[in-house]
Amino acid sequence: MDADGLARLMRPDGWELLAGLPPYDEREALHLSERLTRAGVEPALVAAALTQSRLRAKARAKLGDFADGMLFTSQGLEQATRLVVAAHHARRYRDAGVHVVADLTTGLGADALAFAGVGLQVIAAEQDETTAALATVNLRFFPEVQVRHTDGLTLDLSEVDALYADPARRRRSGTRVFDPAAFSPPLDAVLAMRARVPALGIKLGPGLAHSAVPPEAHAQWVSVDGDVVEVGLWFGPLAPEGPGRSALVLDAHGAHTVAAGPDDAAHPPVGPVGSYLYEPDGAVIRAGLVSAVVREVGGRLVDPTIAYVTGDHLVTSPVATGYRVLDDLPFGLKPLRAYLRARGIGTLEIKKRGTAVTPEQLRSQLALRGDRAATLVLTRVAGAQRVLVVERL
Repeated sequence: MDADGLARLMRPDGWELLAGLPPYDEREALHLSERLTRAGVEPALVAAALTQSRLRAKARAKLGDFADGMLFTSQGLEQATRLVVAAHHARRYRDAGVHVVADLTTGLGADALAFAGVGLQVIAAEQDETTAALATVNLRFFPEVQVRHTDGLTLDLSEVDALYADPARRRRSGTRVFDPAAFSPPLDAVLAMRARVPALGIKLGPGLAHSAVPPEAHAQWVSVDGDVVEVGLWFGPLAPEGPGRSALVLDAHGAHTVAAGPDDAAHPPVGPVGSYLYEPDGAVIRAGLVSAVVREVGGRLVDPTIAYVTGDHLVTSPVATGYRVLDDLPFGLKPLRAYLRARGIGTLEIKKRGTAVTPEQLRSQLALRGDRAATLVLTRVAGAQRVLVVERL
């Protein structure tokens, strides 16, 4: 949405129109647009309102009920922190004794909202004029937040206790940027801010290589309901864990943290497939802490290069999905097709790791028939391709 469309929405008539729209339904959007236009509402305002209605509906997955009173851009929403994650960020600052935090790249204001929610004073800087205006609207009910249209790297930090940054990692075209030097602002420029305020937190994409993590940082990969969403780099008093790596797994059952143990530098044991298979959460895998799951379940890896853990005993883990192993087969298209047909398997979930086989192509080649369902795990065991028939616990 362009700046003119957003400006129209922020007029009283635009805000009233947006507030009066029904819940967004893509199937009804065209009919609603035509109806509003026939009623005399200018087409540009209708388009802007329906776009915001669609973005608000999408934003509810990240921001819950707060989304209903906020304004968005597509790119800003894409990068906005999920509220459940932002709340963990905010508590980290609060627990470190921070009173005033400078959000150097506030975007649409999701993290600033969470900081204010735990009682912190926030200086929220945003270099893009339109985005700064939207952040001002989105944070209007939080007097703890001052939104400033400025480059966050130039802020007066004389009264600031801590810094937070979420550098933009997409170009205006929407394509992802993977080079930290091409982030906005560049990662090195943000890291240099530690010379002014040692307490610094940086949110980055979860694909960050371990080699790119500064040795003095604590890097924490975060997943929400199985989706790995970010890695946070924490410095100084914001990293009471000290330098290293951890994983934060957030789901309906709460928050679960996995940290490196004293033996995690050693290679975990590898052995044959047992009665159970465990798939570590993606944040645990990204953090390089699969050995913590091996330790937790008293198991072993199925292959030294594969992040599947097997064991002989049932263990319920909040950071790994467990499966009962029903069969362990060598990989082969014809015998696998015969195996599934003999058991009437017509619906198949296919998981893979460490193999070039494409699940969609394999499913078509198997020509499934039957009314039963099964789950296959395609992987390597001791270097050889195997098919594990499993059922989710």
